[in-house]
Amino acid sequence: MFHKEGHKIIIIATTIVVAGILLIDTLVTLPWLKMLLEITFLIFFVLILQFFRNPKRNTVVNDNQVLSPVDGKVVVIEEVEETEYFNEKRIQVSVFMSPINVHVTRFPIGGKVLYSKYHPGKYLVAWHPKSSTENERTTVVVENTSYGKVLFRQIAGALAKRIVNYAKVNNTVSQGSDKGFIKFGSRVDLFLPLDTTIKVKLNEKVRGGESIIAENE
Repeated sequence: MFHKEGHKIIIIATTIVVAGILLIDTLVTLPWLKMLLEITFLIFFVLILQFFRNPKRNTVVNDNQVLSPVDGKVVVIEEVEETEYFNEKRIQVSVFMSPINVHVTRFPIGGKVLYSKYHPGKYLVAWHPKSSTENERTTVVVENTSYGKVLFRQIAGALAKRIVNYAKVNNTVSQGSDKGFIKFGSRVDLFLPLDTTIKVKLNEKVRGGESIIAENE
């Protein structure tokens, strides 16, 4: 199953690959060169397909828990001053996505969307300390009555050129449902209350819509 944001690119890639292989068969006479070029086109096609895959996740809905919004590796757990919405100290948990990770973004909690804003910006590498505030990004805040408010931010990386955000203010969203997509990028930051219990460790691998990031106990 592929994410809808990839349908157009997959169709274009399919056309390019089919046309390329037909041209190779017509114009290239050396068998070893023909095979090398065809394999290159097929590898390109497989990479496109795997990037836009959208596997089904078994989300266990729990209003006292924050789930990882994306697949990847936990690269930051620290107390910071959040200055865009809360203007107070929060615990930041950041998940970095490599190009081979699933890039679908899911809502970490269910509830009401209080804030949703797109910020144009730079394309620093996603692990750069300033990428959270200087890169192209979207910021969304969701609130439910059990956990409270969670801010999470999609951040473009050096290769990401488009962030897709479906969250709209006043919408009610479900935990683990599709929130958007980051094309060829990057990382997601979560900003959580100081009294929350963090359930992950640095360098731990997490799965979007399944892995528990934090919990109210």
